[in-house]
Amino acid sequence: MTVRGIRCAQSFFSTTLKEQNHMTHTTTIKNCFALLLIAFMASTINSCTDSAASGNEKINAQAGEYQLPELLTRQGELAATAEWQKTQEAVNTTKEKIKSNSQDFASYIKLAEIFINEARVTGEHGHYYPAILGLIENLQSKKPDNEILFRALTLKSSVYLSLHQFATAKECATQAVQLNPNNAQIYGALVDANVELGNYAEAVKMAEKMMEIRPDLISYSRASYLREIHGDPKGAIEAMNLAVESGYAGYENLAWTRNTLGEIHETYGDIMKAELQYKTTLEERPGYPFAIAGLASVEKKKGNIEEAEKLLNQACAIIPEVSFYADLAYIYKETGRKEMADKTTTDVLAMMADDEAKGHVMNLEYAKLYMNLIEDNEKALQYAMKEYEARPMNIDVNKVLAEIYYNKNDFVKAEEHLAMAMATNSQNPELLMIAGLIYSANGNKTQGELLVKRANESNPYLNGEFIKAPSTKMIAKR
Repeated sequence: MTVRGIRCAQSFFSTTLKEQNHMTHTTTIKNCFALLLIAFMASTINSCTDSAASGNEKINAQAGEYQLPELLTRQGELAATAEWQKTQEAVNTTKEKIKSNSQDFASYIKLAEIFINEARVTGEHGHYYPAILGLIENLQSKKPDNEILFRALTLKSSVYLSLHQFATAKECATQAVQLNPNNAQIYGALVDANVELGNYAEAVKMAEKMMEIRPDLISYSRASYLREIHGDPKGAIEAMNLAVESGYAGYENLAWTRNTLGEIHETYGDIMKAELQYKTTLEERPGYPFAIAGLASVEKKKGNIEEAEKLLNQACAIIPEVSFYADLAYIYKETGRKEMADKTTTDVLAMMADDEAKGHVMNLEYAKLYMNLIEDNEKALQYAMKEYEARPMNIDVNKVLAEIYYNKNDFVKAEEHLAMAMATNSQNPELLMIAGLIYSANGNKTQGELLVKRANESNPYLNGEFIKAPSTKMIAKR
């Protein structure tokens, strides 16, 4: 259930200063990617300055003291790494600096960066994201200089992207750009926010600006996503390969990037290449839960349901990621274990409600869950329309609405939203399959059958994902 562009937004913050200083990019690489990007081109809400208060910050009204948020103790495999020991030491050292000098603004920033990385590694978003916002609010109240304020706004934008508060994220990033127009990473946040809000032309402009300043892992990743949604999966793979080559083995941001490359291969039907990327990710960063879940997806496509279930349980034991539990619920349902499916679905809903209470906008995730797993199209439509009201031009939101209306046998409304979902000329096989089914239901059988054929040629594993009779449910992965 994660969005690739949003994950990109945080990659910079899990990169150490040492790692950043060793990133070199030759003119040849810049020119190469510029050509790729040119080729691709050819083919307000909550105020950023008034974020929600952290559940972990406490203000002593009399003494005027601010209590720094806590570092949660890692559990299981995550607690047995050298990285965890270094993280604890860094947090303790940074907190001591802040306590001894409340004007040490750089240490506030460092602590927020550590917490962002910790949220990614542990999946404890409900604790860390409100804590980071509270920490930055406290910092901003101290009236730091523009350099520190820029870094604070950049961090806030990243957190709001992760919380799916896209308009607020864009507002923060826009303010940050005004303070420093020469920083590549902040343009990345503007790419992500504009993509999620459906401003695709503006997202491309921000990506071009980002590439001009610094072609690296996070800029290549964004270019990859833009290429994919504009109908160039081959170019998307090329760009993501460049992103992988720009990373450092063992770091979480490279693990995410390589894993995403695997997901692209899987989306377009090449499960062998996908499996290779997931396994390589685990060699470079053992126990990376998203790679384990990726292998589970591959095993399911191979028909090895028992192995897929085992791998998903392994991933769930590492971090409390909602999508892992949702995928388990799908397996339980498909294998006739109704009691386990119902219990796991209840657990997923509880996890989502907890995230929502911490500021995470979950409308689209609820819509997908109610549509595909619970099979309550009315409830799914309620949530999808909430998201549609916030970002009516977004292709993913419209894709979900097209599916829901198809399931409700309202094929006219389904085709209206399908047109929006296909506005960027995406060649995603699942979208092509949905389009084919909707066109056929509306009487355009020739075009519909052609699109279904193209979808199956791009990804033959879709055969088991969709039931073709218009009056039945459409079962989409996740």
